[in-house]
Amino acid sequence: MKISNVLGFLGLALTLAVAPVQAAHHEEAKAGTIVDVAASVDTFSTLVAAVQAAGLVETLSSEGPFTVFAPTNEAFAALPAGTLDALLADPEQLAGILTLHVVSGKALAADVVGLTEVTTVAGKVLPISTADGVTVGGVNVIQTDVMASNGVIHVIDAVILP
Repeated sequence: MKISNVLGFLGLALTLAVAPVQAAHHEEAKAGTIVDVAASVDTFSTLVAAVQAAGLVETLSSEGPFTVFAPTNEAFAALPAGTLDALLADPEQLAGILTLHVVSGKALAADVVGLTEVTTVAGKVLPISTADGVTVGGVNVIQTDVMASNGVIHVIDAVILP
């Protein structure tokens, strides 16, 4: 009984925390794809540039649905010096990294917290933990359920690497 109360409280807290994000992105979700929504938010400018450099715009603008664990600009900036520039210069390697952040299907926050792992479109299995916040592949999920016409974005605080 105690565990269900804790889980219920965490679910409520998560819902309350993401409600403003959902409201803020509601119009964008109607207006565009995952790429469009990401491009409309300054926090994702590095991600959008990376998606363009990797040649993934068309794929992530397709029908989907997709779940994208989207690193922020700060997440990319935290990579070791020179890493981002090297990746941007190597579209194939960059695409391999970016597809570690994409899951087929639309997994909302309520779905993700009920899972123990997800398989990315790159074929890598990422563990999910809810022990101390929500992590995917060892990376913190800091914002959830940013809706797009072809899926959902969950914001993460680091880049998932192989």
